[in-house]
Amino acid sequence: MHQREYEQEHEQEHRRERDRAEEAVGRRHEQRWWALAVITLAQLMIVLDGTIVNIALPSMQHDLHLSDADRQWAIIAYVLAFGGLLLLGGRVSGLLGHRRTFRIGLIGFAAASALGGAADGAATLFGARALQGVFAAAMAPAAMSLLTLTFTDPRDRGKAFGVFGAMGAAGSGVGLLAGGLLTEYLDWRWCLWVNVPIAGLALLGLPFVYRDRPSAGPGRLDLPGALLSVAGLAALVYGFNRTEPRGWDDPLVLTLVPGGVLLLGLFVLVETRVSHPLLPMRVVLDRVRGGAYLTSALMLAALFGCFLFLSYYAQTVLGYSPVRAGLIIMVLVAGSLVGSILIAGRLLARVTARTLMVPGLLAMAAGLLLLSRLTADSAHVLMLYLVPAQILIGLGLGVVLTTTTSLATAGVGAVDAGTAAATFNAGQQVGGALGTALFNTVATSVTATWLRTHEGGRDEVTAGTVHGFGVALLVATGIMLGATVVAAVLIDSRPTRDAPPAY
Repeated sequence: MHQREYEQEHEQEHRRERDRAEEAVGRRHEQRWWALAVITLAQLMIVLDGTIVNIALPSMQHDLHLSDADRQWAIIAYVLAFGGLLLLGGRVSGLLGHRRTFRIGLIGFAAASALGGAADGAATLFGARALQGVFAAAMAPAAMSLLTLTFTDPRDRGKAFGVFGAMGAAGSGVGLLAGGLLTEYLDWRWCLWVNVPIAGLALLGLPFVYRDRPSAGPGRLDLPGALLSVAGLAALVYGFNRTEPRGWDDPLVLTLVPGGVLLLGLFVLVETRVSHPLLPMRVVLDRVRGGAYLTSALMLAALFGCFLFLSYYAQTVLGYSPVRAGLIIMVLVAGSLVGSILIAGRLLARVTARTLMVPGLLAMAAGLLLLSRLTADSAHVLMLYLVPAQILIGLGLGVVLTTTTSLATAGVGAVDAGTAAATFNAGQQVGGALGTALFNTVATSVTATWLRTHEGGRDEVTAGTVHGFGVALLVATGIMLGATVVAAVLIDSRPTRDAPPAY
């Protein structure tokens, strides 16, 4: 009798433990989606800050008495710190723990944003923007790493990366629109202050985020590699940004760009020789992962000039206000949301990455080609050119960015996740800077040639400028086709392979 009672009690206790375990699993499953909301908020904030200040620049310049030569540093300071420190930020994220680094990044980014919004002079504004870039360089790799560690089930992983990719694809367009709205109806300072409540919401949701542990590996930092990577990336990003006002033959550009390439070459040499490298070569030499990095960099090199053209054409040729011009770009944003969430998010676990990426890249190439046909007096501009082109580009961008983001950290352990994410982001920064420089160089040189053979009236200047943009868009189309070839040759597996364990 006692034996039977004991067995019954033991069975009941076992059932209660099983119920508690199932309940805990259910809670963790639900928490994952709250964690996704927190991580995507941070991603939106990082990407948004790359463009939100652009439209506010004239107001900033007036209020803070900035010179024409100095005002650009409100943008360059952020881009330079972000792009230059990404690899170091990825390594620090692995050493400290991705969740801890993410929290530090959120708090620091919010504080830097508050400081920038309250700036009463150029030094404070530029310093605050640089600090934003520093904390973004830590937060971005940590965010991607946490997403990878949290979502390992193929179906859920596709949905999660679809949402995350949508934020990355839409962030630049949202930044342009938000910058116009905030500047026009509130004050330019809100372009920076808006980050404070966004970061606050993300911090409130931090308890839902996966609690990883700091790296169990050696804690020593590869100091030579860190110095070389920071100097090399910063030189390249700054050098490419300086080609527009100075030209490719300027001594500063001729020093920075080759110098940056040389420093990164030395960085690779050092990384193959040190015992604890900042960037283990296994991260980039994986065929699929390396293909994702290269494809993403080429894609953004092709697209950054497109964003410049859309803003110019809407405001200068069509005569739209900054806010209305921002609304036009929202067509592209809507397309990217559809591509990220409804297409890539649903198909990522069902088809190979190449099956998604090649059509997405071809769609973007078609959109760029369509935009290249625009002239200063094109009829039915919106319905025949701008809207169809932006839908094609947006859909392709959402699909490809989501897929490459998933591939960027697939198959790496928790220790290398931050480094892999940082390498992906660094490639995008360099690609975007190079693309902008190349696009502007082609556009301005073609425009100058046009104006030498035409009368210099206002209409001719506009026509020549649009023609220059058209030729530059053809070059961008060629780069996008090059990215398509890279994806077709190197990407040959599913993005969800070899995922690390979830919590």
